[in-house]
Amino acid sequence: MTEPMKPGEERRDHYRWWLDIPTRWADGDAYGHANNVIYYSWFDTAVTRMLFERKLIWLPDSPTIGLCVESHCNFLAPVEFPETVQAGVRIGRLGDKSLRFEIGLFLEGREVPVAAGYFTHVYVDRATRRPVSLTDMQKASIADLVVG
Repeated sequence: MTEPMKPGEERRDHYRWWLDIPTRWADGDAYGHANNVIYYSWFDTAVTRMLFERKLIWLPDSPTIGLCVESHCNFLAPVEFPETVQAGVRIGRLGDKSLRFEIGLFLEGREVPVAAGYFTHVYVDRATRRPVSLTDMQKASIADLVVG
């Protein structure tokens, strides 16, 4: 497995799939910027939208689901209202039963992220919660997002 880039090395062109997410007034905290939990919400929104778009999941009847077993975020700069976060997604690791989604959050016109992190999902049978292999179709649907 390749190691993720260090926060100072991340750039916009390292990501392969994009989603614009407008900030909301309610995202702010007492310090005037988006609260740290909001960054994780943006990560989750970007990854889930990509999964739906690429047909890796189709709730509520997907036979398999991805369970998050690990997550991480490097907070690099504040985000305020009203700004639009541009979330970039790539696949940092494509395993037989797991995926590591790496996400960079950017503001318009900036080449370095305001946050960078990841989610690792293990795919399981919806009913039994036992790990299952990703299908060839699932792997093919995200092949263009794999880096490293």
